[in-house]
Amino acid sequence: PDLAPRPHIIMPSACDSLIDDIEDMVSSNDPTPHERQSARKSIIPRSRKKKELLSNEELQADSLIPGTQKIWMKTWGCSHNNSDGEYMAGQLAASGYKMTDDPSEADLWVLNSCTVKNPAEDHFRNSIKKAQEQQKKVVVAGCVPQAQPRMEYLKGLSIIGVQQIDRVVEVVDEAVKGHSVRLLGQKKDGGRRLGGARLDLPKIRKNPLIEIISINTGCLNACTYCKTKHARGDLASYPVEELVERARQSFQEGVCEIWLTSEDTGAYGRDIGTDLPTLLWKLVEEIPEGAMLRLGMTNPPYILEHLEEMAKILNHPRVYAFLHVPVQSASDSVLMDMKREYCVNDFRQVVDFLKERVPGVTIATDIICGFPGETEEDFQETIELVKCYKFPSLFINQFYPRPGTPAAKMEQVPAHVVRADQQHVLVTEESFDTQFYVAHNKFYEQVLVPKRLEFKGKMIEVDIYEAGKHFLKGRPVEDSKPFTPSIAAPLQKGEVSGLLQVNMHTLYILFFFFSLYIFIIFLVQI
Repeated sequence: PDLAPRPHIIMPSACDSLIDDIEDMVSSNDPTPHERQSARKSIIPRSRKKKELLSNEELQADSLIPGTQKIWMKTWGCSHNNSDGEYMAGQLAASGYKMTDDPSEADLWVLNSCTVKNPAEDHFRNSIKKAQEQQKKVVVAGCVPQAQPRMEYLKGLSIIGVQQIDRVVEVVDEAVKGHSVRLLGQKKDGGRRLGGARLDLPKIRKNPLIEIISINTGCLNACTYCKTKHARGDLASYPVEELVERARQSFQEGVCEIWLTSEDTGAYGRDIGTDLPTLLWKLVEEIPEGAMLRLGMTNPPYILEHLEEMAKILNHPRVYAFLHVPVQSASDSVLMDMKREYCVNDFRQVVDFLKERVPGVTIATDIICGFPGETEEDFQETIELVKCYKFPSLFINQFYPRPGTPAAKMEQVPAHVVRADQQHVLVTEESFDTQFYVAHNKFYEQVLVPKRLEFKGKMIEVDIYEAGKHFLKGRPVEDSKPFTPSIAAPLQKGEVSGLLQVNMHTLYILFFFFSLYIFIIFLVQI
C-alpha cells in the first residue's frame, strides 16, 4: 500500500452545468486557479495506515472513472444514421466502455435519433423519459437534437452533433461525471464544409457482413416537408480516395456487402468537382468476386444526367440492379408545393430508361399521402403511376407536419411475382422470425433461404419456389456449392473494426522466419 502522506481537500461536487464545448470544462462552482493556490496553504496531510481498507466513498469515486461503464445504444432512422451509430459504438468500445444489448444493465444510454417522422421522434422522446425514470445517464445524438437542441425535453442533456460523432468518447466521459456537454458545430476546412467525421474511425457493425458507407452528408434540395435538412445541412462529399480506402478495409475485415448511403447519393461530388459514376467505377475495382455493392437513395434531378453510366454500373455483376428513386407524388402540382425540383415526367424518364437498359432492375420508390393541398385527383394520378410501374418495393408514408418546416404551416389534409427460376443470392442476415436466413438477388429482392450456418455470408444458387408480398423463397440448387466472396473471415458480432488484427496464420509465419533466422546464426557460429 502507498504510505506517502496524502492531501485531504474538500472540493465542490460534480456540477450539472451546461457546457457549450468540451474545451470549456470550468463550471461556475469550480474553484478558480487563485482559490486552488490559496487552498494549498491549508492542506492537512493525512497518512494512511498500512492495511487501511478503502472507504465506501473512495469506492464510489472509483466507479465514476470514465471508460469503465456499460453503454446501451439505440438508433432510429436511415442507414446513414445507422452508420453513425456503428461508428460511435466502435469508438466507445475501443476506449474501454463495454457495449451491451441490455438497456437495464447499462449505466448510460446513447440515443441516436431520427427526425423524418413524428412517430420516430415520439419513440426517441419516450426513451429519454424511460432512461430518466430508471436513473440512467443519457447522451443524445442524431438529427433531432442537431435540428432542435433547445427542445424542452432535451434540457440538461449532453448532445453529440451529427458532424461530431468522432468526439463521442469525450462527451460520454463528461456525461458519466455529471456534466452536460453539447457539441453541435459544423466541421470546416478553409471555410469549406466537410462531409463529417473521418471514415477510418473504429466501428462495430450491426451486421459484420455489411458495411454502410456514407458518401456525403446533406443535400442540395430544400423540400418543404423535410426536417432532415435542418440537421444535415447542405451537400458535403467525402473524397473518392477516402471512400475507396474504407471499402478496401471493409473487405479485409470479412465484409461481403457494401451499402452506399446519404441523404441523396445522386448529388455526390457536386461540391468537390466529381460525380457519382466516377466514384462507383473506382469502388467496383475493389469488390471481390462474389461480394456485392448496393446503391442508396437518389432523387430524380441528380441522376438524370448520369443515366447512361448508371445503367452500365447497375449491369455490373458485382452491383445490385437496384435503385431507390423517391417520386413522393405523381401530381406536378403537389411536387411543386413540395419543392421537389422535378416533374413526374422526369421520374418516368429515369425509370423507363433504366428498365430498358437494365433487364429486371428493381426500382424502389416513396409515396407521401395527404400532403397539404393534395386533392383526390392528385392522389389518383399517384395511384395510376403505381399501377403503371407495379413497383416491387414501395414505401407509403403518411404526411407528418414536422415543426419548423414550410409544409407544417400549410393547410393540412383532414385525417378522416411469382418468379420460378434460378438465381444467385448473397446471404447476409437472419429473418425477423429467426426461421430463415435473408438473402438478396441481383435485383435486391429479398429471398428467404434455409437457415444453414454454412450459407451465412456466402453467395449461393437457389430455385425460387414461392413469392409473398415482400419476399421470395428459395431452395438451394442441388450440387451447387456456396461461394465465399470475401478475402478474410468476418469480424465477430460486436467486434471493433479498424483495430490492428494479427491472426494465428500470421503468427506462424513470423515464428517460422524467426526460427530460420536463429538457425542461420547458429550455423554461422559453428
